Amino acid sequence: MHPSTPKPRLSFWQLWNMSFGFFGIQFGFALQNANTSRIFSTLGADPSQLALFWLAAPVTGLLVQPIIGYLSDNTWHPKWGRRRPFFFLGAVLASIALFLMPNSHMLWMAVAVLWLMDAAINISMEPFRAFVGDKLDPSQQTAGFAMQTFFIGCGAVIASLLPTIYADYLGVSNVSVNGGVPDTVRYAFYAGGAVYLLAVLWTVFTSEESPPEDMAAFRRDSGKGLGHGIAEILDGFFHMPKTMLQLAFVQFFSWIGLFAMWIYTTSAVAETVFGTTDARSELYQDAGNYVGLLFAVYSGVSALAAFILPVLARLTSRKAVHMICLLVGGLSLASVFLIHDRTMLVLPMIGVGIAWASILTMPYAILAGALPASRMGYYMGVFNFFVVIPQIVSGLLLGFITEHFFGGHTGYTLALGGVSMALGGLLTLWVRDDAKAAA
Repeated sequence: MHPSTPKPRLSFWQLWNMSFGFFGIQFGFALQNANTSRIFSTLGADPSQLALFWLAAPVTGLLVQPIIGYLSDNTWHPKWGRRRPFFFLGAVLASIALFLMPNSHMLWMAVAVLWLMDAAINISMEPFRAFVGDKLDPSQQTAGFAMQTFFIGCGAVIASLLPTIYADYLGVSNVSVNGGVPDTVRYAFYAGGAVYLLAVLWTVFTSEESPPEDMAAFRRDSGKGLGHGIAEILDGFFHMPKTMLQLAFVQFFSWIGLFAMWIYTTSAVAETVFGTTDARSELYQDAGNYVGLLFAVYSGVSALAAFILPVLARLTSRKAVHMICLLVGGLSLASVFLIHDRTMLVLPMIGVGIAWASILTMPYAILAGALPASRMGYYMGVFNFFVVIPQIVSGLLLGFITEHFFGGHTGYTLALGGVSMALGGLLTLWVRDDAKAAA
């Protein structure tokens, strides 16, 4: 249900301003996705260890997002509003982590910084999802999430290309010296720290939030304390709306595919296309840059698709669009291990980009229409369980499967991820979406 007072329809530039912070958030997130396995491998990690080291991402999300969602639901400041204090705090912490990450000289240091980075990203990212539900009428919510997806794609394109830009156009060294992180990656993370903070500050200072309609009731509910909030979070996990439960299964299999892609694409491409498994070799670092280019492709496609998906949803339905996008993305990801020509790798990344755009838009648009407005942040945080749980499962199992069933060949792990994503697409058929799919 939604509040009785209709929400004003926002202009294009108001949607732009409230979503621009996601440009910075995804700038940092894309640097992490494209380069973390590369950094870990350069510092001595074995391919079978990578998924385990990546557990920082989902575990911090599992712990942080529901709590931040609850806290942001129960926060109000006359100047800072409800969600914006968390945007700001997360941005400061994430920027610090982005500066620290490429200066890790030992594997354990890089893993520790990844924990900090993911916690910080989650602090600023989770309230952005609830921000759409707060500010937009249901008729604009799909467009609001699509605008976020557009900035996610734009930020990821630039961030993913940065190491290649530094190497090819600015003459920065792309070679690991004494087992350290190449300067191309180092400078890319420095730029990411600055962009993250500035982009989020843009949204903080150009967007406004409306106070709770019933301030007395809000103060009464918000005074119950964090202990009460944690109890509510756990209770909500077992009493979630039916639509959320249905989407949970779709999310589970979709994110197994994404996590497999982020962890293993660099090592798979290095082995099958560049012909090396030596993480400190120049060829391996070249493969890392090329994977950044491939990730820029899927991110760019997602930015463009973000504005097409709402139109297709109006013509058909949101769940039909999501199903088709996941099937396309899953089959595309599964095909990567069959390709040995670097240029041809662009094709499956186009399909992955279509799926990524829908993953970032449709589930949240469907869900927002099924949630009570007063608990939007809380339920969005609970919904994040079904983003992080599959990543935890992947972190615990994919390394074992890669080593013992695939003989260490990570290309097969990518294929397994693609099959999982396609299965998520089929499960979309069972999702109920009663809300109007309006832009």
